[in-house]
Amino acid sequence: MNTSFPAGATGPGLNADTMWQAFEQLRSTFEKRVTPRMGRGDVRAAVLVLLAEKPMHGYQIIREIEERSGGSWRPSAGSVYPTLQLLADEGLLTAEESNGRKTYALTEGGRAEAEAAGPAPWESSAGSAGNATDGPGFGALPKAAFELAQAAGQVRRTGTPAQVDQAAAVLDEARRKLYSILAQD
Repeated sequence: MNTSFPAGATGPGLNADTMWQAFEQLRSTFEKRVTPRMGRGDVRAAVLVLLAEKPMHGYQIIREIEERSGGSWRPSAGSVYPTLQLLADEGLLTAEESNGRKTYALTEGGRAEAEAAGPAPWESSAGSAGNATDGPGFGALPKAAFELAQAAGQVRRTGTPAQVDQAAAVLDEARRKLYSILAQD
């Protein structure tokens, strides 16, 4: 992650525009990493686990994965639908069209495959959503930072000068508290 800030972004001569540019750069860095990339095996396992519960159409599967992962993983249609087609080609599921929408259901072979798949990807403690350097709980920090940046941006755009000053004090206190967490070793 690139953590360099614009020239003059630190020190006593810090002006509001320079600070805001630095904050926007930080926000955009976190924004890019909010949604973890999952592997093909994870999509396959997730589809099998969900279809073992009940037949669903593709967008139901996408919404269900997002909901069960707490919003941290929302697979694209470009990963779910090819996985459904591959599973159908392997004879693990059937597709039935009704009202212009395909509903997918597991075959007996698909049920056996779902049982062998193990826990759902969103339930695994380590997960494969990040890499080994991300560590546990990594997805929560960028999401929280992104949401904080959105709120700060809203205050900057629409707040009164007094509200902006108050928000700056809150952010300064948050920064101190974050460093105190690291100092607790």
